[in-house]
Amino acid sequence: EYMGRLNVASASSLNYYIMALQLQPDDFQHLLRILNTNIEGIHKIPYALRGIKGIGRRFAILCCKKADIDPNRRAGTLTPDEITRLVAIMQNPTSFKIPDWFLNRKKDPKDGKFSQSISNVWEQKIREDIEKLKKIRCHRGLRHMWGLRVRGQHTKTTGRRGRTVGVSKKK
Repeated sequence: EYMGRLNVASASSLNYYIMALQLQPDDFQHLLRILNTNIEGIHKIPYALRGIKGIGRRFAILCCKKADIDPNRRAGTLTPDEITRLVAIMQNPTSFKIPDWFLNRKKDPKDGKFSQSISNVWEQKIREDIEKLKKIRCHRGLRHMWGLRVRGQHTKTTGRRGRTVGVSKKK
């Protein structure tokens, strides 16, 4: 059989092509705004939530399970009630029995608490930590100050973009 430009050999492969076509409901949102971040509605919910800083793949899947939302659904099909449930879990995960070891901010140096930093707060905490390292002039802080690699990578031959290297020719 010949369907347009697509050569379909059997009925089973024809069924595959029909199943791949997904019709979107009328209330489908292509762009969602969650925690000051634009999220694309075409992605599955956990992978769309990864667009929020401080939310990883495993934490996003766990939030979906705690909110009783199917992780295989598209983010554009979320109702406002489901979005508020997800945001509540992401902002206060310990009240929903998410263990301390799962959080991204363990033993905060200022208050000693475990927390999940997300969105603008995450960026602010990282900036504060780097400034603290620079202020006490530890090895990591100095590497940050000098713009060098911090995590023990080799730098003899790699990471030369933007820097002048090599030997100048004599005239």
